[in-house]
Amino acid sequence: MKLLKSLLMASAILGAVNAAQANDQFIPVLSYRVGPYAAGGSGFYGGAIDYFNLVNAKGGLNGIKISWEECETEYNASRGVECYERLKKNQGGASLIEPLSTGIAYGILDRVAEDKIPLTTLGYGRSDAANGKVFPYVFPLITSYWNQAAAMTKYLGDKSGGLDKLKGKKIVHLYHDSAFGKEPIPVFEAQAKQYGFELIKIPVAHPGNEQQSQWLQIRQANPDYVILWGWGVMNAVAIKTAQRNGYSREKMLGVWWAGSEEDAIPAGDAAKGYTAMTFNTPGNYPVLDEIRSKVYAAGKGNLGDKSRIGSVYHMRGVTAAILWTEAILKAQEKYGKGKLMTSEQIRWGFENLNVDEARQKTLGAMGMFPPVKTSCEDHEGSGAVKVQQWTGDKWKAITPNWVTGDKALTRAMLEESSNKYAAEKKITPACLK
Repeated sequence: MKLLKSLLMASAILGAVNAAQANDQFIPVLSYRVGPYAAGGSGFYGGAIDYFNLVNAKGGLNGIKISWEECETEYNASRGVECYERLKKNQGGASLIEPLSTGIAYGILDRVAEDKIPLTTLGYGRSDAANGKVFPYVFPLITSYWNQAAAMTKYLGDKSGGLDKLKGKKIVHLYHDSAFGKEPIPVFEAQAKQYGFELIKIPVAHPGNEQQSQWLQIRQANPDYVILWGWGVMNAVAIKTAQRNGYSREKMLGVWWAGSEEDAIPAGDAAKGYTAMTFNTPGNYPVLDEIRSKVYAAGKGNLGDKSRIGSVYHMRGVTAAILWTEAILKAQEKYGKGKLMTSEQIRWGFENLNVDEARQKTLGAMGMFPPVKTSCEDHEGSGAVKVQQWTGDKWKAITPNWVTGDKALTRAMLEESSNKYAAEKKITPACLK
């Protein structure tokens, strides 16, 4: 296994170094392709690299090609910090960073501000980082965990006949016992108090293979709903254990990291009817067809299994790379079209994104993710989600329109939390120019 990991890392690094030119826009790739979370990492970063190759095949970003270099983090926080430090100054310096890990993101949060490198946390991470006055270099793009949690409550309320109908109900928060799993708890606690439902918090130790005691608790509590805030192998185990304990999968609602093909397929028939959140609309899009015809047909695809093109994790990686490259193009509009952008210039690009439906259509991604418009005050840019259901062989969106929860609540929480952080760190909240 160690030899395999070494070969994977060496080949990734060698490929990137060989492809890099002095005037390339360099993006470090803090990936994880081995271990219990490999399905998520390989799919997400495979999608991002596929989009990089598509951009380069079409001439780059106004002539500027993208280069990258991988470092295997194994979804380990300390290893992720090591990878960040190793790659941040390579090839002229990092344009941006995306670790796809709440633990790693927390580990480099202060470092990116010092290094002036924008950090994206696409659909995860520290939710109060949406306040750009306090976190100028952090961008929890599309939708944070707090807004996802609020949207979950909204959806379950609608399913029950209205938010007022949640009063007296029991909702279990079955969560990965990590920073990732604990992140939405403040929202769920606030909404339990607001709407009168009982919140039962049940942690699951990493990696989540053993859940018998947790599901015994769930059986005894007999909740109306179970929110599955899982990741990796934990998810399929939860779905199968729910079936064994006679708990309806229609009453389960997963975080979007518990809503991929790799979560549902291993659970077999037990997954049919299971629902999960998403910030991508399942389906095919012109941009995915372009990846097939211009990247994979040319032998440059990153995924070994072509059937994963357009899968949940792959589509998220493509979405991330679209937003990264759009930030670079936005920076070029201000600082020089066809020029290499610095990380500080790209930070400005992230803070001034406007990927509306018209731009999505131009990119071949119309409706693939919600429109994103950022500002100094809002580094998230959307807050919208959808709910999808596993039909037995694919995911299908069951909310036709984008759903948002109580954003007034989450904004108030965001302001309070980020201002507390600013006081602790002696930061004077302000917009960067």
